[in-house]
Amino acid sequence: MPKRRIRSKIGRGYLHTFACHRPHPFERDKEPGIEGPGYSRVVRCNQPYLHDKKPLKYASNHISTTKYNIITFFPKALFEQFRRVANLYFLLAAALSLTPISPFGPLSMIAPLVFVVGLSMAKEALEDWRRFIQDMKVNLRKVMVHKKDCVFGHKPWMQLRVGDVVKVEKDQFFPADLLFLSSSYEDGICYVETMNLDGETNLKVKRALEVTLPLDDDPTFKDFTATIKCEDPNPNLYTFVGKLEYDDRVHSIEPNQVLLRDSKLRNTEYVYGVVIFTGHDSKVMQNSTKSPSKRSKIEKQMDKIIYVLFSILVLISLLSSLGFFLQIKYYSPMWWYLKVPDSKGLYDPDHPLKSGFYHLITALILYGYLIPISLYVSIEVVKVLQALFINQDIQMYDEETGTPAEARTSNLNEELGQVDTILSDKTGTLTCNQMDFLKCSIAGTAFGTRASDVELAAAKQMELDRQIGNTEDEVMESDARLESVITSKDDDGVKLPIKGFSFEDSRLMNGSFINEPNKDDILLFFRILAVCHTAIPEKNEDSGTVTYEAESPDEGAFLVAAREFGFEFCRRTQAGVFVRERYPSFHEPIEREYKILGLLNFTSKRKRMTVIVRDETGQILLLCKGADSIIFDRLAKDGKKYLESTTKHLNEYGEAGLRTLALAYKKLDEAEFSAWNEEFTKAKTLFGGDREANLERVSDMMERDLILVGATAVEDKLQKGVPQCIDKLAQAGLKIWVLTGDKMETAINIGFACSLLRQGMKQICISTDVATLPQDAKQASKKDVLLQISNATQMIEQEKDPHAAFALIIDGKTLTYALEDDMKHQFLNLAVGCASVICCRVSPKQKALVTRLVKQGTGKITLAIGDGANDVGMIQEADIGVGISGCEGMQAVMASDFSIAQFRFLERLLVVHGHWCYKRIAQMICYFFYKNIAFGLTIFYFEAFTGFSGQSVYDDWYMLLFNVALTSLPVISLGVFEQDVDSEVCLQFPALYQQGPKNLFFDWPRIFGWMGNGLYTSLVVFFLNIIIFYDQAFRAGGQIADMTAVGTAMMTCVIWAVNCQIALTMSHFTWIQHFLIWGSVTTWYLFLLIYGEMHYALQKNTFRILREVLSPAPIYWSTTLLVTILSNLPYLTHISFQRMFNPLDHHVIQEIKYYKKHIEDGKMWIRESFKAREHTKIGFSARVDAKIRHLKGRLQKKHTLANNNDLVHRA
Repeated sequence: MPKRRIRSKIGRGYLHTFACHRPHPFERDKEPGIEGPGYSRVVRCNQPYLHDKKPLKYASNHISTTKYNIITFFPKALFEQFRRVANLYFLLAAALSLTPISPFGPLSMIAPLVFVVGLSMAKEALEDWRRFIQDMKVNLRKVMVHKKDCVFGHKPWMQLRVGDVVKVEKDQFFPADLLFLSSSYEDGICYVETMNLDGETNLKVKRALEVTLPLDDDPTFKDFTATIKCEDPNPNLYTFVGKLEYDDRVHSIEPNQVLLRDSKLRNTEYVYGVVIFTGHDSKVMQNSTKSPSKRSKIEKQMDKIIYVLFSILVLISLLSSLGFFLQIKYYSPMWWYLKVPDSKGLYDPDHPLKSGFYHLITALILYGYLIPISLYVSIEVVKVLQALFINQDIQMYDEETGTPAEARTSNLNEELGQVDTILSDKTGTLTCNQMDFLKCSIAGTAFGTRASDVELAAAKQMELDRQIGNTEDEVMESDARLESVITSKDDDGVKLPIKGFSFEDSRLMNGSFINEPNKDDILLFFRILAVCHTAIPEKNEDSGTVTYEAESPDEGAFLVAAREFGFEFCRRTQAGVFVRERYPSFHEPIEREYKILGLLNFTSKRKRMTVIVRDETGQILLLCKGADSIIFDRLAKDGKKYLESTTKHLNEYGEAGLRTLALAYKKLDEAEFSAWNEEFTKAKTLFGGDREANLERVSDMMERDLILVGATAVEDKLQKGVPQCIDKLAQAGLKIWVLTGDKMETAINIGFACSLLRQGMKQICISTDVATLPQDAKQASKKDVLLQISNATQMIEQEKDPHAAFALIIDGKTLTYALEDDMKHQFLNLAVGCASVICCRVSPKQKALVTRLVKQGTGKITLAIGDGANDVGMIQEADIGVGISGCEGMQAVMASDFSIAQFRFLERLLVVHGHWCYKRIAQMICYFFYKNIAFGLTIFYFEAFTGFSGQSVYDDWYMLLFNVALTSLPVISLGVFEQDVDSEVCLQFPALYQQGPKNLFFDWPRIFGWMGNGLYTSLVVFFLNIIIFYDQAFRAGGQIADMTAVGTAMMTCVIWAVNCQIALTMSHFTWIQHFLIWGSVTTWYLFLLIYGEMHYALQKNTFRILREVLSPAPIYWSTTLLVTILSNLPYLTHISFQRMFNPLDHHVIQEIKYYKKHIEDGKMWIRESFKAREHTKIGFSARVDAKIRHLKGRLQKKHTLANNNDLVHRA
């Protein structure tokens, strides 16, 4: 039995009027306007079998986001691994270990390589397997597909074909890009959630073509056939060009009739659709581009260090080869007992060059331990664990939304500790993106008495500035208390009963507006709020209240305001919207219908929205709302009655940090609307590259000669803790730029509320007014902008006051010129010289271009943070992208490297985790190179000591386990658990963060210092062991040490020396570090005991090497102790000298904490924390500093005046 269709209670009018035309017979073949490249797709509806063969065969609906498959995994994964120079070297060495010229057995070279590469490949495989499982979950989802004879059956998504008719039910995802045919609603609408596409959580309304509305049940598809001709697959989510040939008519297809894959059907029982794009041809898959590959600065520098080590490796190999050449040519004939030349030709006095070349290869393999093979895999393990700690940090967990911080990539952890410049969005990042209707201007009269957050903060700041402290110490000690002054609201303030509505003014509330002199204008203002929108009302059956699914928070606030004023938007149908108006009587509401004749949507380019309606009297009205600059340009001569006063109010609202829109209207007669509608219909039915331009041109014709009604002002509240966070980041020495699409006045006042701007800061506003320029506007504008930049730069350079602070403010139009190649560097130089930079009215592309300019122009680490789709460009362009999971969806988060729920968490992410991760990775890498140099050079010394014979002093198993087991875990614990200071101290002493941007722990002097330490350790280990064991008995039976005993003793000294070194390097110990460090030493002795008992040890002359050979000899233990002490003595001396005479900031803090001075002398701790901050000219601290300077100046002036008076009296 066919399902009964649901009559729509909640509907909406379509964006534009519909049109269709009957094609001329010859047009059906030629298809004018939609032929040529880019418009070649043909879909045979309900005939999918026609798409099994070319030319109509298209991509299957099977999707794959994996990097590998069964066939390509090994070749592609191996290629990725051996793109690393170090791994390529070890691969060559492993291959050569199978030849006679290798100094080691194959096992000692192949096993570490297989372990390291295998571990990395296993990690790649695991990550790819997770992607594969996710793909298969999607591919195996079921959907109802029309098979034949009106039968719909379930079929996996992956088996769908182009042309299939599908039936999607409520709360299901769309399996492919579909042409919407009909729905359970009689008027052919459906509600769609597009969070997976654009991150937006609000519902969108889709509307089927009128001609397909009768296809409302399964039996209607028995004989259904049609043809779709449309654009080729492309990534544009919001455009679609195509036509449907059905029932001998051609109908244009709009984007609103296309249901995109991965969006979800909501509030609709079912829809029918025909598949247009499948699999990787669908728009969501076309948009699934890979994020740009980012490598940290330390990782790039690490590559340079490896090149240095390679150079050292080649150099000592050449020296070794030269020594071998000389030995073979001049001395080997005298060494008859060596039986030269040998059968393999490796020792041939007659061909010394050939033997020297063979030895060069031997040496390159022999000294390969200079290159740390396990470095890459150890760093990967450490970064994954660091990311886990970031994810688990409870201090960055937002309880309100239940959202934790997330490290979406672990490759950039240490980069968090080296940020120089932060580029931030404003709306939703610094502010909440929670709009409250606060003020309005109607017919030249301002309404709304409640103060905004910015006005409250400004009032408190003025009150604070009038207060004069007694001493500098008192100001410093009250720093934390005073910070609360700049928060947006008092914690005990009045809670707003109505979300989105903070308006207070009795003149408009409860129907009082009928007593105002301009009540007709006020009535029209309220109706524009209630009618000019695209929202969907949803009624709660339990409470009876109506909520709105709006396309933006502003629109939702307007509807709430209209409801509170007595004009409640209650429902929407295909034909119009219904408003429950409390007019003329406030206590007796009347439901009025406004028939929708046309709707011109808001876009970032248009910056306005227009709806054309017919009221109950038959009058056609055009209602428009948009940016004031756009609306004012479209006013009629007699429509500017309130322009001057409204402009004044808009400026006041902007100064109060409010977001504003202007409202206007005009009346239309039937003839005027019909003529325009006909032309607009023609523009819609045309196809081609100029279609959008034609639509815009025709729309612009209608949106002229408007009459200004008034303006709205909504408040976008500051997020909790934003001013304090900015202050702490400024104290840490970070520069903060704000890039926003808001008007200049709003951005400036948000800057004051955030303490990015303050009184006394000199503002440099760079702008251009094209209207006042000569005919060649672009050239004149460019010259004008360049002149402004040059003058401002000169002003900064000539400023003699060291405390002077400058703020650069520039708008989007001016930025267009400033970012051109011949001017961008001058602009950057000016911006770098300013304490804060605010870019207003910028587009998403300009955000990305500014980020690129700062990144490339300064050469320093940049971090971009935002919450919306318009921030994706700058997030991906910056060295580090941080997404905020806010009201604007998850698109910014999905494109980011790290995600947080609130801007204030950025403080902890950078100042705590960034600082820790930078120092951990830097110290870890330096230590890695130290230990490998200390170990690898002993092999070189021994080879030189043995006549460059290519003989290794160590057993193959010793060398195999050195990097893999005996020294790898302590260095991982260093990279994961090390803390120079705890998290609270990091926040109290933000200047510690500057150790990262200044790169104090990974600059070349420190790197070469660690290499020098490794060189010294290798010399001590080798020569002390050789001197001690060379020619004296070391066992009770009088035996002297053989090569195995010397090698084992030498390895013991290396193990002790490098593990004691890492213990000295650490500042923070837990039981884990102790267990891993001393456990590694213990593992060495356990290995010797077990290895010495194995049958294999007999072949290597290591049978019971520890139990019977070394442990009974006191000289073995005393040598280990002596070498360990001497090896670590220089480092111990260095750090002792540094802490005593030239301590770093964290050294001072560590000693204060160790001796508990922070408890015994609280004032001293506050004084030190006050000193331990970077000199900054922005933030709350800068305001305190300015106040202190002002106080001192007044006291000095007063003192000078008093002295002068004394002199006058004496005279």
